[in-house]
Order: sequence, then C-alpha cells, then structure tokens
Amino acid sequence: MTTPLPRDEFAVCERYVYLNHASAGVLPRSTAAAIEAYVREHAQAGVLGTFPYELRLPEYRERIARFIGAQQREIALVPNTSLGANIVALGAGFRSGDEILLCDSEFPANVIPWLALRERGVNVRVLPASEGRLTPARLRAEMSAHTRAVTFSWVSFGDGYRHDVAGLTAVAHEAGALVCVDGIQGLGVFPINVGELGVDALYAGAGKWMLGLHGVGFLYVRSGLMERLLLAMPGWRSQRDMWDFHNYEQPFAPDAARFEGGTVNYLGALSLASAIDLFEKSGQAKIAGHVLALTDRLCAGLSQLGARLASERGESVSSGIVTFEMPSVDSVELGRALERRGIVTTYRASGIRISPHGYNTCQEIDAALDALGSLARSPHEVRA
Repeated sequence: MTTPLPRDEFAVCERYVYLNHASAGVLPRSTAAAIEAYVREHAQAGVLGTFPYELRLPEYRERIARFIGAQQREIALVPNTSLGANIVALGAGFRSGDEILLCDSEFPANVIPWLALRERGVNVRVLPASEGRLTPARLRAEMSAHTRAVTFSWVSFGDGYRHDVAGLTAVAHEAGALVCVDGIQGLGVFPINVGELGVDALYAGAGKWMLGLHGVGFLYVRSGLMERLLLAMPGWRSQRDMWDFHNYEQPFAPDAARFEGGTVNYLGALSLASAIDLFEKSGQAKIAGHVLALTDRLCAGLSQLGARLASERGESVSSGIVTFEMPSVDSVELGRALERRGIVTTYRASGIRISPHGYNTCQEIDAALDALGSLARSPHEVRA
C-alpha cells in the first residue's frame, strides 16, 4: 500500500505496528540522520560545529511559519506546549474580574497555565464537557461581558474530537475575546492556516504527530497580539541585539523571538524543521485524508467487534485519534496484551486509544482489529 509518508522513513515499522502518535511520535530516518550529523559536529568541533545551527534558526522559524500560514516574525521556538500557553497567559495583561473559558476535557498543559491566573483574581471558568462539546453555539451561550479569552485544543487528547477552530474564533472575536489554541494533537496530520482563521495564539510541542524530539515546540503569536504582550519571562536572547552583551538597557527584539528568552534547543529545532520538510514533500492534505481513512476503517471494524466507541465521528470532527472499550475486557490488560503482540497503543482504565499516522497502512489497522478480536475471545491470554 502506498502511503503519503514514505514507510522506508520509519524504522519503527521493522519492530512494531506503531499506532500511538497521540502519545509519542517517532523520528523519521532523515531526521535521525540530521540529528546524528549535529551531534557529530558538536563532538568534533564544539562551537565551530554548533554555531552554523544558530545561524539557521531564522530558516527554521520560516519553515514553521509557512507550515501553519503565519509570518516568520510571529514564531518563537519554545521547549513545550505549557510554556507557549504560559507566555500568552502571563503576558496578556488579564486583570481581576476578567474571565477565561476552557473545558474540562483539556490536557493539563493547556489548563494549569490558565488556572494559575486565579491568583490574580481572574475568573478561569472550566466548562464541563459532559454538558456538551465546545461548539460555536455553546461558546456563544457561555460567554459573558467579562470573557477575555477562550482556550481549547484543536484536537482533544482523550477521544480525538476536532474542534471547529474557525467557528469558535469567529464567536470569540465577536465579543472581543482572544483565541488561544493547543495544536499538539492536530499539527502534523491536518493542515491549518492561522492567518486566515484569525487565531491569536497557537502553541504545540513537536514530540507527537509532528515527529520531532521531545523538549521542543513553537509558539505562534499573531502580530497584533504580540505587540500587546508583556514579556513576563525575558532572557538574554529577548534583546534586540543579543550579541551586544553589556547593553542591558536596549529594547526587546521586534519579533516573537523575544519570547525565547534563553538559548534555544538547536537539536530540537532541527528535528522539527526536518519533519516539516517531510510533511511538505508528502502533502498535508494527503496525510489528513489517509489518516482519516485509516481511523474510519478502524471504527467500522471496532463496531463489528462490538466495541464501545468513546470518539465522536463525523466529517468535521473526526481526527487521527480513536478511543474505545471492549465489553467485559479490562482496557489496561488488553492494551498490554496488544503490546506483547507488537501493537503499540495507549491504554488506560478509561479505554484504549489508537492513533495512526501517514505511514501506517490498512493492513496494520486490520492486524490490530484481528488481534483485538482474538484477545476478546481469549480472556486468559489478555490476563497473561
């Protein structure tokens, strides 16, 4: 089967049916080779080996910007999703009496930075997902005259629900509220153009669907917002000329690089840029179509097996994540049994989560379904 991401780029295929990108992605061979070259140059030449990567940072920011429909000046390289959220939450000048809206289905990386604003008297209101998804209609009903920001995950980590970014942004902006998006479970699968959508901020780590190293990510801040954000955590690289070491009073850099603060993770940034090259060669729309076809196939097979789907499916809400339970089978034990067969998923008491990428095949989905059917009929093997 032809896949949009070339299978020969993924050494993981030699050992596993790897269906766990919502937890941790895998490095393509081309990225691994680029990383090995960096490490070799660092070992053999010290600063002479690493400084050329410093000079490539603007190129990396440009690649990221192009990938999401932004401008280079709107991109900062950050260590993780949480720091991206913190930069916006701490810098936007929220005051006592202001209101922030988010849902209780969010991953903590996009919750804890916002909850911390309660210490400043900000009303961070956590909406129960059990009362309905965060649709544009619900958002309009929940917003008040005090709502200053809405934050949500593009794709929910738990069950893969894909939010209507355009619709939610339009509703929030009608009321003058900011829109801040955790993009980590959507980027790398689905195309996005933050400029066209009008999103105010988007942040994501690279270690999942973006197929980069852990400990690196990026923050997009719309130019209009960037100029309003207070720099809550400045560092030596926040200055206009960071090489003018003793000019402590100089202004901050005029672009989003001011938010990077200290020395950037060159190795991580290299991995992110390398993966983006691969995505662009493959075509993001092709990857999205392929992943949706795989998860549709998976859901059809799960229904035949009698599984209980936790993931809502539909033309605009499906994603690369499918979460389910098999009746009368402990999900943790079942997930471990799949892993013993070389099929890697996420398994929790709440269910098993499967998340294929653009190099996975229909045959691998069928192999997972066959294994699930076999294990469901052999409870002794599940508990082995």
